[in-house]
Amino acid sequence: MTPGLAGFVVAGAEPHWDDALDSVMAALAETFALAPARAGAPGGGRRRTWLDTFDWRLYRAGLLLEYVTANRAGQLVLTSVGASAAGDPEPVVQPVTGWRVVQPCLFDHLPDGPVTDRIAGVIAPRALLPLVTVATTASVTSLLNEDGKTVARLLIERPVITAGHIGTAGSEARIDLPPRLSVTEVRGYPGPARRAARIMALAPQIEPGAPGGSPEKALLDEALAAIGTRAGNYSNKVDAKITADMASARAVATILLTLLGAVEVNVNGVLRDTDTEFLHDLRVAVRRTRAAIKLLGEVLGLADDVLDQFAADFKWLGDVTTPVRDLDVHLLDFADMTAQLKAAKPTDLDPFRDFLVQRRAREFRALARALRSPRFGQLTANWRATLTAIADGQPRRPGKPGKGAAKPALPGRPDPLASAQTAGGLAIDRTRVAFRKVARRGGAITSDSPAESLHDLRKRAKELRYALEFFAPLHDKQDYAAVLGDLKRLQDCLGEFQDTEVQMEEIRALAEAMLSAQAASRGAIARTVLAMGEITSGLATRQVGARDAFENRFAGFAGQDGQRRMAVLLHRTGGAA
Repeated sequence: MTPGLAGFVVAGAEPHWDDALDSVMAALAETFALAPARAGAPGGGRRRTWLDTFDWRLYRAGLLLEYVTANRAGQLVLTSVGASAAGDPEPVVQPVTGWRVVQPCLFDHLPDGPVTDRIAGVIAPRALLPLVTVATTASVTSLLNEDGKTVARLLIERPVITAGHIGTAGSEARIDLPPRLSVTEVRGYPGPARRAARIMALAPQIEPGAPGGSPEKALLDEALAAIGTRAGNYSNKVDAKITADMASARAVATILLTLLGAVEVNVNGVLRDTDTEFLHDLRVAVRRTRAAIKLLGEVLGLADDVLDQFAADFKWLGDVTTPVRDLDVHLLDFADMTAQLKAAKPTDLDPFRDFLVQRRAREFRALARALRSPRFGQLTANWRATLTAIADGQPRRPGKPGKGAAKPALPGRPDPLASAQTAGGLAIDRTRVAFRKVARRGGAITSDSPAESLHDLRKRAKELRYALEFFAPLHDKQDYAAVLGDLKRLQDCLGEFQDTEVQMEEIRALAEAMLSAQAASRGAIARTVLAMGEITSGLATRQVGARDAFENRFAGFAGQDGQRRMAVLLHRTGGAA
């Protein structure tokens, strides 16, 4: 509906929409003379495509982005909706030409303009994807007084989703959405428009459009529902549907099924190489799965060899995704790397970038083969079947991967589904153990401790982070945020220390590989290697800074205040005393 108008929507089933419109027109005709607007009057038709990232970064920031075309002209329109949207509430408009709205568009390929300036920092490094396209035809009827003067206008819009303009799903050739009606004032005649709105509100099947909200958001939500999806339906958070009194085996299976869903939903984006975050999210889900198997796996009641095989398969999956992700990180950070150069020139690193791009292409082909392989398909299918049986409460022990049939529980071993331990109790036990490991190992680190001690602490901190995330629905939100904030600050420090070391080693290895491959002339390689050495020196300085910051970060997490916050969190978890 056009902004600034009193808006309504036709409710009920589609076959009765025309009857409802006829009722509105008949009711208005009792007070006004009705005349269709002449050609060129406000109305006409337009096509609007909503755009967002796969993880809904704009929507979650309270922003709606549309590509709107009318009369062959195109423009990006950014609208702020909701309390979370910052900035000017008025739409930001950016004319564009040559926009291929049906294709994903990486954040750094967006055309220059005010909309791009506003959203680039929100969506980077993701691509914009078309969500759904709605074509709207509109007609305008003038409402005349007894003197034949136009005193108000009625706009009727008929939105429709058509084949070829559905960004996410749908097989219907045409999906009609409920008609929209809106009335607007004519200057000098404020009363008639309000009177017309009151008449329309009393007509059968006519409801207010987007009461107290955004008409754009209402139409988007309705269009998405029509194609079987909803805004914000994906997040890289765990967000498993568990409760504190749920049996621990079912809760763990539910958590692992949520993680498996995150792996599976990102595969197509990885294979299409849409943007680097698909692989990142897939890897995060794999790492969380491996951690959950390690921390919680025995609760499932699976035979040791079955659980070990699944653990080995997910390690394989993590390993095959590592080379491409490492190269992605180098390429994403490339501009920042070149900005750090002082002695060398940015162009000295061009051969290094070319080498990274070529190597990534080769590693990506290997990754794609792995994700299309029978091993990956069997892993996800068998893991889902195994977990679903447990989550559904089937009193049988899932069989080995690939065997298909379920087996009875092993003699002499308790049925995990009959265990008295609840998800709340499991969350308290495992989180407390993980916290104590971090506190004990971190407390033993001194300025003389080797780098390996910090690397080991980082792994333990990750396990604690995962334990907190798995059971987040059971925790008090404020307590959880306080503990997680402390942990994140410690992890940032440990991550900086580890990442800089890994990057230094990788750059050295890549430099040797470049020299072996003779990727350019010897002179160019010499300059490039020197520039890479300068980058390595900067990384070493950052690593020293991270080591110096460790003591304060650790004290903030595992000191008396941190221990108190963790104790409060666990005391309140799931209502536990």
